[in-house]
Amino acid sequence: MSTMQAVAKMQAGPGFELIREEIPPPGPREVLVKVTATSICGTDVHIYNWDKWSQGRIKPPLIVGHEFTGEIVEVGAQVRANEPQVGDYVSAESHIVCGVCQQCKLGQGHVCPNTRIIGVDTNGCYAEYITIPVENAWKNPPQMAPQVASLQENFGNAVHTVSAVDMRGKTVLITGCGPAGLMSIPVARAFGAEIIVTTDLSPYRLDLARKVGADLALNPREDDVARRAQDAVRGKSFDVLLEMSGAPAALIQGLHLLKPGGEASLLGLAPDTLDNFDMNNLVIMKGITLHGIAGRRLWETWYQMRALLAAKVVDLTPIITHEFPLSRWHEAVETMASGESGKIVMYPGE
Repeated sequence: MSTMQAVAKMQAGPGFELIREEIPPPGPREVLVKVTATSICGTDVHIYNWDKWSQGRIKPPLIVGHEFTGEIVEVGAQVRANEPQVGDYVSAESHIVCGVCQQCKLGQGHVCPNTRIIGVDTNGCYAEYITIPVENAWKNPPQMAPQVASLQENFGNAVHTVSAVDMRGKTVLITGCGPAGLMSIPVARAFGAEIIVTTDLSPYRLDLARKVGADLALNPREDDVARRAQDAVRGKSFDVLLEMSGAPAALIQGLHLLKPGGEASLLGLAPDTLDNFDMNNLVIMKGITLHGIAGRRLWETWYQMRALLAAKVVDLTPIITHEFPLSRWHEAVETMASGESGKIVMYPGE
């Protein structure tokens, strides 16, 4: 059988390896995709570093990566004629859900307790080929650039975070300008936000935030965030907080700057439990509504993404700052981990 190049976590511990692996045949309800482009997610960096979460979740050997696009080259025997077929240009929803639990039956598959994640629980897309359930294949417009198509899964996190709140005419604080935070800026604008202020510790990413439409981008290490942010919203507090970083200090500062009765949409994962978190004064007594954001709504978020990109009200290309062949995966992952990047795309077969 033919083999392919892939990047994998071969053993417990930091790092990945470039390997040769057999091209997997599709199962009865699967499709085999020849990967055209794949992008790096913060989750992949966590797996590379072998942090506490990775140690408890990842079972090597495992091909990593879950954001990609490519062409279907083979389908399983039970794939129906009205489903994606050979030659289709697809991206993938990385969450493989069971379809039979109460959450799935209620249309809440994004919180299915039986979810398996591509590149986390099953072999991923840092490879020349990948098999995925046909239900997870999302057909792309033929004209969509591969580098943009590859990051739709991550784009969906931003769209879900923003769309959880009514943005029309609202003042918005975005804490964290990683790729999802950067994408949330033009999405919030497209959804009607009036003023958008962002915070991050990376000057590089703050510059990107300004380029993609933030009205004000602040560094908490250097700027008086409370004063300058409130000046931007005419001395008032913010209507909406989008917490994209997972940093406890950012969450606490964001809730302080949120007005009573405001809404917070939380995507960032904290490194551990929050110590000394003043729930009474930051949330309960202020009447704050918290939205926990997990993945993408299946498939509502994907249709929202399609509309935003098709209408050209969101342009993701400025967020793509680096491109590498898959063989230079180490350089790509290290660049992502440095904070001196936006989205990074890799190309298998190069």
